[in-house]
Amino acid sequence: MKVSLNWLKEHVDIELSPEELSHVLTMAGLEVEGVEAVGQNLDHILISRILEVRPHSNADRLSLCQVDTGTDTVQVVCGAPNVAEGVLAPVILPGAKLPDGTKMKESRIRGEISKGMLLAEDELGLTNDHTGIMILPDDAVPGKTLTSLLPLPDWIFDVSITPNRPDCTSVLGIAREIAANTGQSLKAFERGVDAKGPAVGSLTSVSVSDPNGCPRYAAAVVRDVSLKPSPFWMRYRLYHSGVRSISNLVDVSNYVMLEVGQPLHAFDYDRLSENRIAVRRAKKGEVFTTLDGVERALEPEILLICDGQKPVALAGIMGGLNSEIYDNTRNILVESAFFDPVTIRRGSKGLGLSTEASYRFERGADIGGVVSALDRALYLIHILAGGVTAKGVVDNYSKPYTAPPIFFRPEKANAILGTAISKSAMKGYFDALEMRTEDDGQQTHLTVTPPTFRVDIKREVDLVEEVARLHGFDNIPVISPKIRPSEGPESPDLLLRDKVRAKMSAFGFSEIITYSFVSPESVDSLAENTPGPLKDFTKIMNPLTVDQSVLRTSLIPGLMETARYNILHEMANLRFFEWGKVFFDREDHAQPFEKILLAGIMVGAHTVKTWYDEERPVDFYDAKGILTALLKDLGVVGFRFSREEDLSGYAKDISTAIYCGDTCVGRVGLASPRLIEAYDLKMNHVCLFEIDVAALLTVLPEKRTFVPFGRFPSVHRDLSLLLNRSVECGTVTDIIRQEGGELLESVHVFDLYEGERIDQSKKAVSFKITFRSNQGTLDGEKVNRLYEAIVKKIGQKTGGTLREG
Repeated sequence: MKVSLNWLKEHVDIELSPEELSHVLTMAGLEVEGVEAVGQNLDHILISRILEVRPHSNADRLSLCQVDTGTDTVQVVCGAPNVAEGVLAPVILPGAKLPDGTKMKESRIRGEISKGMLLAEDELGLTNDHTGIMILPDDAVPGKTLTSLLPLPDWIFDVSITPNRPDCTSVLGIAREIAANTGQSLKAFERGVDAKGPAVGSLTSVSVSDPNGCPRYAAAVVRDVSLKPSPFWMRYRLYHSGVRSISNLVDVSNYVMLEVGQPLHAFDYDRLSENRIAVRRAKKGEVFTTLDGVERALEPEILLICDGQKPVALAGIMGGLNSEIYDNTRNILVESAFFDPVTIRRGSKGLGLSTEASYRFERGADIGGVVSALDRALYLIHILAGGVTAKGVVDNYSKPYTAPPIFFRPEKANAILGTAISKSAMKGYFDALEMRTEDDGQQTHLTVTPPTFRVDIKREVDLVEEVARLHGFDNIPVISPKIRPSEGPESPDLLLRDKVRAKMSAFGFSEIITYSFVSPESVDSLAENTPGPLKDFTKIMNPLTVDQSVLRTSLIPGLMETARYNILHEMANLRFFEWGKVFFDREDHAQPFEKILLAGIMVGAHTVKTWYDEERPVDFYDAKGILTALLKDLGVVGFRFSREEDLSGYAKDISTAIYCGDTCVGRVGLASPRLIEAYDLKMNHVCLFEIDVAALLTVLPEKRTFVPFGRFPSVHRDLSLLLNRSVECGTVTDIIRQEGGELLESVHVFDLYEGERIDQSKKAVSFKITFRSNQGTLDGEKVNRLYEAIVKKIGQKTGGTLREG
């Protein structure tokens, strides 16, 4: 929220510099993200009076103005449509500088000398108004500086308001915090008018059919108002708060919302059928056109403000086009209400419509300040638009709210904070925050009742936080906690997670964290529109959007979407991994079954083109190599890659499952064409892998032991085989390991050939086999017997034969 320092000073005395005030607010929990100076370079801008205006002889849209600067009369050429004799306006003379740093010079415009420039508000950096020169009050004195007339310079604070502090979404709320933290008192400000109209009950009525959605609704009527532009001081404050000025009547409602935090709305009284208000829920299929001109289909969850026949506003969100203030408006009804935060939040999310009003209502407005905010608006309407105010207000408040008292123990607060603050000091903090306190008289506890605007204060620990804020976090001593560290073993999955994170980072991967809330369609490209575990979704009862209505059952969609986003932002070669939970629904509607997965994606090039190497895209063997290295580094032994049909999301012929014994611990392969197309990654090679962390933990060795290097020489044999193409190399490798026994040190594929000079149904595969004994040097005959046994067993189990030639 942006707030003016001079506006704050109307509510509390501030003797601090802008820098000191920023520190006070930040330490109180209201982080100041920036401070902007306004009107710092206006010392050379003078007040002037236009004495004479005549047309420019060579330009239809320019005027020649004789301007009294207080010490001289100069000619100024001006193109503003609102120049007139007797008008007072700011002027800059040659030699002075504009706020943007431009130095003013005497110039000739269409043949006429101009010895200065009459200025508009936007040229002064005060508002965005460029409709004409800035008109100053009649009591301004020519020759004096503009800063002597206006409350300048000023500073605009950009304050970050956390969701739990809706009371600070206003100037008054921030002023309260300043007063409490600096020992000052809030100033009273004008509200209410001497109402001379008829009783408001004779002009309107309010009925509420849903008191849960609208616990309080107040309305007032003002007749014979004048619609016109707002004065500069109001437009200035609205502009620097990020609100567009529209007219005095509309601006008053926005001004009061910014000042006291209570959203208001003004209706054209004469456009309200039967001149009354009715609050109800929308009907299924009901349609309503809001102030922005958009026709919106409504659901029963939407709360409506209606007149005697039709809806006229979306409660707490936006008014309707059919009752807006327009040029001929003469009578108005002003609304000030409290709406249920959950109702407004659901309505705003459902319609995809967020406004300044809904922002405040959905966080919690002040139900006790409804009428006082209305009184403030009536006062401002009276001084800006005139009119006759009806006597009293209609206040539909069937169940007045009283904040429940909180039992507070100062001793408990000191124990939590590690302080020795006295009970009287804590009571003083609560008094400064406008909380009502009752002492038990026995020095043991306080009964504290928070004000209605502090909707975040509900428990004793909330009061402890307030004590810490007012005492000052930097005044709380730093002490070592008097607890014994846990001596229990660390969680195996957390230890594994830390190891995996380090390994994957070393492999060049970046860790990502994606949302657990996804769309039900997120796995369509994985599950191929068929039933299965991937579609066993757990539904969210109150989803933020339709695209976040279920808990995820796979990490792959998040990885694919992240890759797509980065590729659209010119990031071509990507390696991401995620360690996270997936959730599967249970038939008995119990808590969802949770599983921790490690998943990764590789996209683009494995090696880029250089002077010594060609570019090569990532392929299956790159991803397989990463997992092989990871599993070996973790101490997993005896794992193998085994091709399986129909791995969801993977290419059919270029993917495998990963087994340790009979336990499947993961899968790796190229992404399926359907998955690549779904995320528009057609021009990229995409490799994926997934590891089931729970399964992996079952195959990790409890202890890793050092295996000494061999003291005796090894013996190598090359084995070249002709195999059916359907035979996996992993199957042959397993046979070699089984037959080789203790003497087999290693085996790996070093050549693979498919093509000419061999049968099209065959493939030629060559294995490098290494034998070594820890007992002595192997003799050739023993190795040959093992070699022949291996060849025989391969022939029996796979039909493979030795390749000749």
